[in-house]
Amino acid sequence: MQKVLGLGNALVDILIRLNDDKLLTEFSLPKGSMQLTGPETAHEIMDSAKGLKISISAGGSAANTINGLARLGIPTGYIGAIGKDKYGEYFREGLEKYHTTTYFNYRDTDTGIATGLITPDSERTFATYLGAALELEASMLKEEQFKGYAYLHFEGYLVPNHALVEKALEMAHRNGLVTSIDMASYNIVEENYDFLRKTIKKHVDIVFANEDEAKALTGKEPEAALEEIAGMCDIAIVKIGKNGSLIKQGTKVFKVGVIDAQSLDTTGAGDLYASGFFYGLINKFPLDECGRIASVLAGKVIEVIGSKMDNQRWEEVRELIRK
Repeated sequence: MQKVLGLGNALVDILIRLNDDKLLTEFSLPKGSMQLTGPETAHEIMDSAKGLKISISAGGSAANTINGLARLGIPTGYIGAIGKDKYGEYFREGLEKYHTTTYFNYRDTDTGIATGLITPDSERTFATYLGAALELEASMLKEEQFKGYAYLHFEGYLVPNHALVEKALEMAHRNGLVTSIDMASYNIVEENYDFLRKTIKKHVDIVFANEDEAKALTGKEPEAALEEIAGMCDIAIVKIGKNGSLIKQGTKVFKVGVIDAQSLDTTGAGDLYASGFFYGLINKFPLDECGRIASVLAGKVIEVIGSKMDNQRWEEVRELIRK
């Protein structure tokens, strides 16, 4: 079976359920964005959130996608950087538990923490201390890490490190891997606009974007954005929330709906959408079916807090896929 390699920021998610938007305003965090912070800000947010409901899970966009694929029985690998601390071990164990092969670079810096603030409308806003994840460098990538894999999936959060992204994509193509990016956050797209457009055209085969990220990349609404992105790569996917998703390859366009779901938290929805889509591709399903499987995973994960589903929910996912 084809194998998928993930490359991303290894982060532990600390998810906090807010009663209103006041904390976002207090820390100048635009709703729905990912803002980089120092360790002091991360601690200040935690102090301000005392008394609120908090949960911890291994996160990171690409790692969530890889974990989802592993739970569906797809062979996976992951490249990242973690600290020599309890959060680093927690992160590593979370991936290896489901047989993902890990290629970690251990750093003296603390493991990164993504503080996810979940507002009552289920939107999540991240204040992210990258920690050790920021120390993942192009020089740490090894040719042998890419051998035997069919796909490389990396997250947009890595895009500010241009050298790392370019080297990873060059190594992937040299070893025959199909390459994929999940845009991750509209502000990352805006800040790396020229680099992203050039890199996608030259090196990326599959692009996942939500409507905000697609607009940041193209300046257009979803349908028109899909057209433009599809002209830059092989397969373009634009996710449009409760309205489903749009998929285009060549001249074929598919619109895929969503499943009925009670949304608690959108953390991981895009990441698990990618898991489902890859599962379909690897099993050689038509693109609209890939999209439907992707929607099943995205719909199920928003019913829980965080990006990790329990065993019973995964069994429900497998049953829906079988149907």
